[in-house]
Amino acid sequence: MPERHLILGGARSGKTNHAIRLATSLAAARRQAVVYVATAQALDNEMLHRIDRHRAQRPASWHTLEAPNQLAIALSAQPPAILLVDCLTLWLSNALLLDFDETAPTAPLQRWDEERSLFLQWLVQHRGAVLLVSNEVGSGIVPASALARRFQDEQGRLNQEVAALCDSVTLVVAGIAMPIKAH
Repeated sequence: MPERHLILGGARSGKTNHAIRLATSLAAARRQAVVYVATAQALDNEMLHRIDRHRAQRPASWHTLEAPNQLAIALSAQPPAILLVDCLTLWLSNALLLDFDETAPTAPLQRWDEERSLFLQWLVQHRGAVLLVSNEVGSGIVPASALARRFQDEQGRLNQEVAALCDSVTLVVAGIAMPIKAH
């Protein structure tokens, strides 16, 4: 199995379930622990419900690391394990909301640029197995708001940069995993 694997898909496509299956299989084959790296923040009841649902999906034996921001720093501090990052999309959302200015929608996003750069550097240097879950957001219409358009642009760029560094990329549609870049 590839060491760096990007798993893309739309909302409720089955990408997290696919990543969990891959991590479970890889953990059994390598006799390694899995660290589930959660980037979500429970800022309201709906997100709390989603987080609870995700917790129920994964094995209780897995360690969970919450890293809604400063993802590279959090990942760098982990002992050897299989890392499953779920998801890059929420991590981007968290960072984007710290920097975005509605009155200057195309202005540089200093904190996001720094976070993204540190993460990409970490990904290049990391020598263990990492599964990265991210949303494919470019298949829909162009969003109406400046924030949503900026998010879509940044997510598309992030997915391209991560895919270029990964050994393998899978697109999940309706629960069906389709390899689009193979090791």
